[in-house]
Amino acid sequence: MKPNHYQGTAAPESWLGDLDKYLFGEGTHERAYEKLGAHPVTFDEQEGTVFAVWAPNARQVSVIGDFNEWNGDACPMQPSNEGIWTIFIPGLKEHTVYKYRITTRENEQFDKSDPYGFSMELRPDTGSVVANLDRYEWRDEDWVRERSQRQSLDGPISVYEVHIGSWRREPDEKWGSRYLTYRELADTLLPYVLEMGYTHIELLPISEYPFDGSWGYQVLGFFAPTSRYGTPQDFMYFIDQCHQHNIGVILDWVPAHFPKDGAGLNYFDGTHLYAHEDPRQGEHQDWGTMIFNYGRNEVRSFLISNALFWIDKYHIDGLRVDAVASMLYLDYSREEGEWLPNEHGGRENLAAISFPQ
Repeated sequence: MKPNHYQGTAAPESWLGDLDKYLFGEGTHERAYEKLGAHPVTFDEQEGTVFAVWAPNARQVSVIGDFNEWNGDACPMQPSNEGIWTIFIPGLKEHTVYKYRITTRENEQFDKSDPYGFSMELRPDTGSVVANLDRYEWRDEDWVRERSQRQSLDGPISVYEVHIGSWRREPDEKWGSRYLTYRELADTLLPYVLEMGYTHIELLPISEYPFDGSWGYQVLGFFAPTSRYGTPQDFMYFIDQCHQHNIGVILDWVPAHFPKDGAGLNYFDGTHLYAHEDPRQGEHQDWGTMIFNYGRNEVRSFLISNALFWIDKYHIDGLRVDAVASMLYLDYSREEGEWLPNEHGGRENLAAISFPQ
């Protein structure tokens, strides 16, 4: 099939139902990742991929990639009253690289990664990749069944914190040295953790990130395990092996902020959709990142869904929330006049406090 032969059609109304839209807009959708993003599906005996993205202030959104020669006119999406754009593209398969071309109300254009994308290209490329997360065959039933006992409040837990990229490197003829893959780590890291007597591994963030030096704390793809070390199925294999060896996995989770990289969440649809427009509320001056707007319901659905996504799809055993103080206090690392008080005149970020509650 030639690239320009891919033609999108309207996604079935049943794909994104009224209940999904209601819960998403209410800020209580716990599984928004099941509907938003890119999903290989079969409709009316036609295989393809359905796409859905929240961009309420965009004039137009299109799916672009090699399959349509990155032509923004080839696969325009259809909007809903809730600001969610959808399309079904027959014939489009797993592993396809794609982005969303956003046309703003001022006719600016941005090419954005998928906020709900399940996989991404290896940096420095920033395209999202269509991925099927349901074809891995888990074999950790015993661990999952006994997890509550193994992680009880009065049970002994010893945690080994590790950054995958710097734990160990292998000699490489081309690059001098390289990272270990998720599968190689299952063969090397797990024996070490077992020998040292740890019960759990805590992984520094593995959600896709553009800058190696950030160690994963400036996230570009919140639903995509970084491709530095392999595929989503490779990461599933690593966790599966941990569980089969009676080792729990805790994941560092970063709901406090996101980077300004052009392909990411910043200024997503021509507005500060995921953050605050006022930099006194919406920007970490020290870190050069944007602060999530916890008072916007759709952002809450995004973050709640992201937390539960790692537990659901990757069998993660727990989350360690990063930079909580920066979330809770409006004057965090700010001088007088550089922050806005809450409605009661205080320094507490009331929306951020209610979010984890």
